[in-house]
Amino acid sequence: MQGMLRALWAYRGFILGSVKREFQSKYRNSLLGAAWTVLNPLAMIVVYTVIFSQVMHTRLPGVNSTFAYSIHLCAGVLPWGMFVEIVSRAQTAFIDNANLLKKLSFPRLCLPVIVVVNALVNFAIVFGLFTVFVLITGNFPGLTYLAIIPLLLLLTLFAIGLGITLGVLNVFFRDVGQFFGIALNFWFWLTPIVYAINILPKPVQTGMQFNPMAPLIEAFQVVMVQGRWPEWPQLWLVALLGVLLCLAGFSLFRKHVGEMVDEL
Repeated sequence: MQGMLRALWAYRGFILGSVKREFQSKYRNSLLGAAWTVLNPLAMIVVYTVIFSQVMHTRLPGVNSTFAYSIHLCAGVLPWGMFVEIVSRAQTAFIDNANLLKKLSFPRLCLPVIVVVNALVNFAIVFGLFTVFVLITGNFPGLTYLAIIPLLLLLTLFAIGLGITLGVLNVFFRDVGQFFGIALNFWFWLTPIVYAINILPKPVQTGMQFNPMAPLIEAFQVVMVQGRWPEWPQLWLVALLGVLLCLAGFSLFRKHVGEMVDEL
């Protein structure tokens, strides 16, 4: 592990340069540029607010208006978007960079790190604007806002662990990526982001405890909407899965890194 960290630090210039190039190329020849980072999630939030606000704001604790429901949505949709970005891009990172892997010698783990840094930059932009919005409107949660930092670390740990594991498997079994794309759509609606968990039947509510993203997204919403500290013990599952997936992903990577280049 120390060897990996030293190698990544030695190639920090390569990582930061790749992040910069990707960010610039993403918005090259675009009139709105980085504004698309904000417009895409904003459009989703507006649609969900229009469709669900009148139904949901009376069923969510601490949410008693359309305005408050919009904050509730932002606090759920934005972290979910970061999770999807990390997992989706990590699972195709080795395939998308096949030519680079074949031509250059560098620590292969630089690729997942680049994915994470890019996702954090995008999240910082959109969540920063969301924070400015709640400050201006007088809905800033106060000191509990600091809880966002460990919640982000947990989300990143879980996402990159899952992403690397799927990324290695996807090199050898390309159906993995296709299947997970479908699974993400179901996973979104099985996570209480746009609705309240208390509207679900009791058996479904019981089963929701096995969805690691449910308590994590709820923690973001509790902080931003209710101004309360998260219930940390409820996050044990996502923390455990994050650690196990990272160990599994790194183990698969070390074991098959030589074969991966031949498969690409």
